[in-house]
Amino acid sequence: MGHDIKTLRNRIKSVRSTLHLTKAMGLVASSKVRKAQLSRINSLEYKENVGSIVDVLLSSRNIKNCPYLNGTGNEELVIVIAGDRGLAGGYNANVFKLAGEQSATLYPIGKRACERFGRSINSSEHFSIRDASELANALCQDFKEGKYSKISIIYTKYKNMLSQEPVITQLLPLDASGKEASGSPVFEPSEEAMLELVVPTYVTGIIYSAVKESFACEVIARRNAMDSAGKNATAMIDELQLKYNRARQGAITQEITEIVAGSTEQ
Repeated sequence: MGHDIKTLRNRIKSVRSTLHLTKAMGLVASSKVRKAQLSRINSLEYKENVGSIVDVLLSSRNIKNCPYLNGTGNEELVIVIAGDRGLAGGYNANVFKLAGEQSATLYPIGKRACERFGRSINSSEHFSIRDASELANALCQDFKEGKYSKISIIYTKYKNMLSQEPVITQLLPLDASGKEASGSPVFEPSEEAMLELVVPTYVTGIIYSAVKESFACEVIARRNAMDSAGKNATAMIDELQLKYNRARQGAITQEITEIVAGSTEQ
């Protein structure tokens, strides 16, 4: 009986330690959510503004020879955005599952993705617009030179505070289908030249927005995971405390019984 009481006491202490840890991590994640959401919204506006210019250019009749409309390479590239840390529910695992379904060269962003796919470590949390621009310019040049037939990106899309899911979207080649032909406005020197000039900025916007949206989803997922873990730990402590109280009461009752029995024998 004494052994059971000691075991229960140790387990309660261990779970309480876990509870303190999950609360601390939950608070850190919560403090990052607002800033991450603001960055997500701002980057989305940037992407949409550049995207609207590209849509106008894609509607032109004079862009048939733009090198970003057709991929001539034999290789596909997929950018994979995951988190810098774990303990975020299924956030990283869901991204890796979708990445595993691709028959392509994978380019990771985020420490966990870099560790998994064997590239130099970079951070998704601290990924800057300059990082996005350097990557976009390099990939656009590779695409123009015929290294890749298609370039896509896997990121985690925000639905709401309780729902985020990994998605894959194509960056290059550009999709001009469904764009209504338009004769205006007029771009100088030409729509085709302007489109070729603006595409690296457009790809920069998509990559940067995808990283910021993914990071917002990561901290939200971590906060939700820590909240869930905290509730589970609290429920476990209550259950263990009840068992502990019963075991202690049983031990006290046994001691009283033994004392009474000893007095009777005398």
